[in-house]
Parts: sequence; structure tokens; C-alpha cells
Amino acid sequence: MPAVSKKGLSMPESPIRKLVPYAEKAYKENKTVFHLNIGQPDIKSPQIAMEAVASHHLEILAYTRSEGSEAYRTKIAAYYKQNNIDVTADEIIVTTGGSEALLFAMGSIADVEDEIIIPEPFYANYNGFATASGVQIVPVISKIEDNFALPPIEEFEKLITSKTKAILICNPGNPTGYLYSKEEIQKLAKIVKEHDLFLVADEVYREFTYDGAKHYSILENFGLEEHAIIIDSVSKRYSMCGARIGCLVSKNKDVMKTALKFAQARLSPPTFAQIASEAALQTPQSYFDDVIVEYKERRDTLVRHLEEIPGVKVGHPKGAFYCIAQLPIKNSDDFAQWLLESFDVNGATIMVAPAAGFYSSPGVGKNQIRIAYVLNSESLIKAVHILKEALKVYKD
Repeated sequence: MPAVSKKGLSMPESPIRKLVPYAEKAYKENKTVFHLNIGQPDIKSPQIAMEAVASHHLEILAYTRSEGSEAYRTKIAAYYKQNNIDVTADEIIVTTGGSEALLFAMGSIADVEDEIIIPEPFYANYNGFATASGVQIVPVISKIEDNFALPPIEEFEKLITSKTKAILICNPGNPTGYLYSKEEIQKLAKIVKEHDLFLVADEVYREFTYDGAKHYSILENFGLEEHAIIIDSVSKRYSMCGARIGCLVSKNKDVMKTALKFAQARLSPPTFAQIASEAALQTPQSYFDDVIVEYKERRDTLVRHLEEIPGVKVGHPKGAFYCIAQLPIKNSDDFAQWLLESFDVNGATIMVAPAAGFYSSPGVGKNQIRIAYVLNSESLIKAVHILKEALKVYKD
């Protein structure tokens, strides 16, 4: 029998999606499953985006330009200017989700066996994108005891070698909800300039910040014009995960010229999704104001109830809609599967994302889970109650 590739065998499973068969089995047993495992917002997509597709009368569903339609990119640039990010349409490539933007970025700046330093825990698919690109992730651990703040800059410098090409951050963070301060971005700016590296920032949760905190983009007056690459997406901003539209943004002409070749190889991003995403840029600020109020209430409810459970330690999110909880167990993979297979409270259970998959350091995060607070507060309270009762009886 022909063998699959070593690269394919080394591709990691998604810690978010690998438990789906167990959830489906729970459904067949007529259990209610509260999904805390995946960042699919329950917020309605902007009506203006949905109507733009419904009312469009295309006679031919044709390719767009490989870098995305000029009209859409021009409007994205205007959006960025409103957020203190001064870029032009030519400094934007529209991609099939933020995922493709990350693949284009890695392919444009790193060769096989080159290294990218990433504070962990990090978005689990970074592991997969790196494997697909032949790139080595070099982790620098941020700790729940420090609320997942940026590790000391000295820890980054210890890891820089001749193969280091970039530092990659997610801001605000998935899976931690941590929001980097201006001072932390300045520290990263200093080190990438000193060592002639790229700073790649996944900024897809830019709008979701709480308690009056401000998001600072790496292209906001940090002197990183030649070093900065932004990864962005409409998925979470407009609750349009299924649109699969993102973008790569950089003022570095060589990066953009190279990334465009990757874009040309896959021809073009989806046409209808660009129409919806272009219309979504007209979403009024009131939409985001309401969403922030809702997510802040959910965050506060979730954290408060988690902290009432004996032995549970919780990170305090400053942005996005995730948090990491450290549980009094040894293996959250086993625990998450057990919840779906063997436990319920009055016919209801929960689905969580084991956090070890958000690290690349072996053995780290085994007693942690990621929770996405994309359910309403009432459902979150019920879900945390199930977690509390489960921990009372679960045996490692």
C-alpha cells in the first residue's frame, strides 16, 4: 500500500475539532452539549453583509484579482486608517480566511527549517501551518500566574539563532484573551529591529477589548514599516466565520511581492464572500458597542463562576472571547473525552478544548482547558455548574 507523507503524518490534530465524534455520540444519546470548545460566535452577522449577497445580480461568478478586488482593498485601507494604521490598497492582499494569510506569511519569510518564535499558548493551527510550511516553531512560555503577559524580552533573545526569521503574536490572544500593552509592543519592536526580524501579528480580534483597554497594532507608529506583517480576518469581527475572508497587510514591498505569487497560485479569493465582506465594512459602531457589552458580561460571568470552583485557576481575559482555566486534573484530553462519553447533569454535558494542543512544548498545558465564551450568560452558568459537578467525581 502506498504510504502517506511524513509531513502529513506529522500534521497535528485540531484540539478544538478532534472531539467532534464524541460530541456526535452524545447527541445520539439525546444529551444536550454546551459548546465551549470553538470560537464560533452566536452573534448575528451584520444584516448589511447578508443583504449585499442576496441582492447582488451577477451573470457570471468570475475570478477576482489574485490580491482581491481593488474596491474591497481600498475600503479595507480606509477601515485601517480609522484604526491608526496607515496603509494603501496595494499593501493588502485579500486571502481565504486569516489561515491563508498565515500560510502566505510563513511561505514568504521562512524557508524549510527556519524558525519562528511564538509566545505560548498560541492558536493551535499555528502548529499546523508551521508543519505544512516546513517551519520550526520555537516556543517561549507565558504563564497563567502572570495572566499570560509577554514573557521577559531576555527569554526571546536566548532563543534567537541564525535561523530565526520572525516573532509571531496573536493580539488579543487566542486562546488566552491577553491584550498586549503599548509597552510590550514597543519591546517587541525593539528586538525585531535589533535582530532584523519580522514581527507578525494576528490581529483578528482587534475590536474585542474590555475595561477601557486599547488595542495597539504593530503598524501604529512603532517604526516597523519593513518588519511588520498583519494577519486579519472578517470571521470574528463580523461573526462571519463561514465567509472565509481575511487579509495579509504589510508595507514591506518584497514581502507583498512574494506573497502575491502565493496568491496567484491559488487564483483568487471567493467572489461572493468579498461582496459580503466589503458590505460588512459599513457596519455601524453601535453593532460593536453592543457586542462588547455582551462579551464583557459573559467574560465576567464565566470568570466569576469558574473561580468559585475549588482548585481551578483562571486567566483573566482583556480581549477576544477566550480564557484558559487550569483544573485540578492531570490530563485534560482524557477529561474532555470523559465529559462527552460518560458524564452529564440532567442530560447535559459540556465540550471543551484541551489546552495542550495550544502549546508546542511537550507536556505543557496538560491540566488546562480553553473555554470560548460564545454562549449567553445563562448557558455559561449552566456549563460551569456541569464542570464543577464533573470535577467532584472525575478520577484521573
